[in-house]
Amino acid sequence: MQRFSARELNQDVGRVKRAAEKEPVSITDRGTPAFVMMTQEEYERLTRLGLTLSERLADMRPEADFDFDPDLSFMDDAADAA
Repeated sequence: MQRFSARELNQDVGRVKRAAEKEPVSITDRGTPAFVMMTQEEYERLTRLGLTLSERLADMRPEADFDFDPDLSFMDDAADAA
């Protein structure tokens, strides 16, 4: 998710709107995330799914989508040695 400061939004709203056409963007106020800008279509899609907007936005982070299947075979070896 791209981030823009409130000052950047005020200085070039067109740039922020163009970015929001591709994906939701975070608007910060003094470095703290304060708002999210997205298209109306994206907002409607998110609200139709029955989850809260914050839950859906959390799911959009690339790092939220990963498989975790660690190799735990070493634990069997340690148990056998004990």
